[in-house]
Amino acid sequence: MPTAKSSPSGPDESVDEDQGGPTEIAIIGDLTDNATDLIDKLLSVEPGTECTIYFDSPGGNPYTANSLVAVMRLRGLLTTGIVTGECSSAAVWPFAACDRRLVTASSVLLFHPMKWQSEEQIGIREAAEWSRHFTALEEEMDQLLVDLFSRNAESSAGLVRDWCREHRYVTGRELAAAGLAELIELVPLPELVAAAENQPPQ
Repeated sequence: MPTAKSSPSGPDESVDEDQGGPTEIAIIGDLTDNATDLIDKLLSVEPGTECTIYFDSPGGNPYTANSLVAVMRLRGLLTTGIVTGECSSAAVWPFAACDRRLVTASSVLLFHPMKWQSEEQIGIREAAEWSRHFTALEEEMDQLLVDLFSRNAESSAGLVRDWCREHRYVTGRELAAAGLAELIELVPLPELVAAAENQPPQ
């Protein structure tokens, strides 16, 4: 069976169980390898509550990205996404789904159309059907990405499409200049510091 992939890196995900502030989740490495763990982390967040997600991922399977977006939006999570390093390929979709997006000057995002590959020998009919299916999926996912980003900046639709078509590396400064994220300095975030200060003593 052909699989859709973007990067071969290994994953590392973690959750901050602290009750003093929003749940914190780190998405590090490939989205695909431990997709179940990633979904479990999101399901551990109460519907309609706040969650901070840190991104340093080269991407992964588009199906995994689509599932993460669905869980985030269907559960009404109030998410803040922060790109601490790289957020590329399929990882851009869950970042775009965040209600608030934060980037640093050194953050990097790679936009490109979805790619697929097969590591198995398949018949010509199966290959033709997979090609038809993936073409339709690519169009839907590209439109979803535009829609997610356009919630904050309607004028950005054409720009996002151009970036995908050009296989464009976009810096945090560029994303912020386009109105698609907030540029932050490498200093403590006031809301996280405030939440920590309000915690009861252990």
